[in-house]
Amino acid sequence: MSKTEKKALTIDPEKWVEAYGDKLYQFALSRVHDSAVAEDLVQETFLAALKARKTFKGKSSVLTWMIGILRHKLIDHVKKNQKEFSVEDVEPFASASEDMFDDKGRWKTGPAKWLSNPMKIFEQHEFFKLFYKCLENIGTRLSMTFTLREVDGLDADEICKILDITTTNLWVILYRARLKLRTCLEENRFGLKR
Repeated sequence: MSKTEKKALTIDPEKWVEAYGDKLYQFALSRVHDSAVAEDLVQETFLAALKARKTFKGKSSVLTWMIGILRHKLIDHVKKNQKEFSVEDVEPFASASEDMFDDKGRWKTGPAKWLSNPMKIFEQHEFFKLFYKCLENIGTRLSMTFTLREVDGLDADEICKILDITTTNLWVILYRARLKLRTCLEENRFGLKR
């Protein structure tokens, strides 16, 4: 893309939807797992960008700037919908823990061996499809917490403020999310060997 084209995208909001809509939608959908909510968040992002376009200094790409706006919209969405999380998202994993760990908290059987190089699997499209499907199925609270920490890279204090939880609760939720993701990936045997 030439400098003239980039400048046109910055100046001409009519081209934003075509240029950035799909990427913003995928970003939102990977976090909220609801197409209608993702679409609404992207629309809100475009409106906010439109209102703030005169303050855009061009220190980053327009897409990066809009993803920053979208991240704030996602955080606002999580805060607004805190009460909608189900009880099952935070219920204890006693049976899973008993099957996987001994009394001292050590693995009874370690994680399954990867058949191939994990980086190659990670890069494969099929892995991402399964990963996001598993992420979608672990429950809203677990999924959102995991995404904020591991995908968005927020620190513990930021996540605790967003979700209005204690640090201890955060680590429990992250542990449960990782455990459920691991179980889902292993059950679907994506590149895993028992």
